Amino acid sequence: MTESPQFFVLTPKDCADVLQRNHVGRLAFMNREIVDIEPIGYVARGGWIFFRSAYGAKLESLAHNPYVAFEVDEINGPLDWRSVVVHGTIYVLPHDGAPLEQREYHRAVDALRSFMPDALTVRDPVPERQIVYGLHIDRVDGRMAQSSAKAQPARRVKAKAKAAPKRRGSPDGS
Repeated sequence: MTESPQFFVLTPKDCADVLQRNHVGRLAFMNREIVDIEPIGYVARGGWIFFRSAYGAKLESLAHNPYVAFEVDEINGPLDWRSVVVHGTIYVLPHDGAPLEQREYHRAVDALRSFMPDALTVRDPVPERQIVYGLHIDRVDGRMAQSSAKAQPARRVKAKAKAAPKRRGSPDGS
């Protein structure tokens, strides 16, 4: 008989560690009337997550609705994983903006180059990705599952089971 996994809420430090260890996540945003989600490279630094993209539908959508969710997962197996979800606001960081915008642009480029040194140089492997933007982190939540074969982590709080929300027209008449 297999024991059930244990579920935990990640601490803020655990969430930050997951974001720092990884460089590909998924950005969820409103694209007209539907929610869209796309994989994207990133670097997390100082309360921000920095990205770069080519101009297109995603950036047009973000210009109209800058409120997003961003998710990063570490999956070691079906019962051993960590997941961090960030909520916040996207800000485009123009290289030729006001002095404050230019300072933030350079901070973002420095962060992006910490992972991809040739980013935004003549040797850039994806030179079409010229638009730099940042997600200001407003909220971070993380969870993990751990199989019983692993030792219980000391710093995490065991997650409590939540009841599913009731839907209109459900059998209980609500």
